[in-house]
Amino acid sequence: MQNGKNLYYSFNEYVKKRFNTKVYKITIDAGFTCPTRDGTKGTTGCIYCDKYGSGNKLSFENKSIKEQIELGRNLLSKKYNAKKFFIYFQAFTNTYANVEKLKTIYNEALKFDNGDFVGIIIGTRPDCIDKEKLNLISSYHPQYEVWIEYGLQSIHKKTLQFINRGHSLDDYLNAVKLTRKYPIKITTHIIVGLPFETKKEILETAKFLANLEYTDALKIHSFYIPKTSFIAKIYEKEKFKLLTLDEYAEIVSEILEILPPEMIIARLTGETDKENLLAPDWILNKNKVIEKIIYFLKIKNSFQGKYYKKVLT
Repeated sequence: MQNGKNLYYSFNEYVKKRFNTKVYKITIDAGFTCPTRDGTKGTTGCIYCDKYGSGNKLSFENKSIKEQIELGRNLLSKKYNAKKFFIYFQAFTNTYANVEKLKTIYNEALKFDNGDFVGIIIGTRPDCIDKEKLNLISSYHPQYEVWIEYGLQSIHKKTLQFINRGHSLDDYLNAVKLTRKYPIKITTHIIVGLPFETKKEILETAKFLANLEYTDALKIHSFYIPKTSFIAKIYEKEKFKLLTLDEYAEIVSEILEILPPEMIIARLTGETDKENLLAPDWILNKNKVIEKIIYFLKIKNSFQGKYYKKVLT
């Protein structure tokens, strides 16, 4: 499969230029929750989120941070001969605690740096950040490259309300404005194929985010329905339309055309396991999804367009 090197600027390409080697992510579930789960803004969570909060399920197996790091390091080293790692706080909202607790958790993970950690990535919500937390997070720079991931998903109010995000576009803009005062890189998450959102609305989100002042990287997720999610109950009753593989791939190819060439593409599709998936089945084959996206880029001659002529150096 062609890797799309000259079609979009992948996170892997960025990392190889930055660190002169491939870097792998050790994902950590540190036992956080979210304001839409603990009663602050709701109890069901985002309607598409499973009971693991998009994490690696390890905290549910009573594994400590140390055990998760050792397991991740060993697996990645054996499978890929990995030498360098990002510590990635992935599951749920990883700034949803007071600063003292956050510092204890982050420091606990970094204690196990054997000289092979190059950075720290913290996944969170734009309504769960403030100056005090950003002061803490930025303190890990310059020893580590520091990234914060904000889940936006859509710029549209009606969509955010339907999926029970519990935050607004203004919350995202305020978080970005504040974060830009620190030596922290930003990744923004969007979801393509959310129920009842049109292609026009999806592309409006992409056009809005085609601004390097807002985000350094974009994670594009395909909407899917985990069996343990709230939306699963709605889907089983209503069977609302889901995007086909071709529809998803074509929309993502159009998103890539919209974005500036310097923007890092950190993800092109969602991932889950078969046991956790209700629908659609096509998301289980990540390579096929990416191949289809590249196919649409090629048939539209996108690689000859103004966004893809430039080879990033």
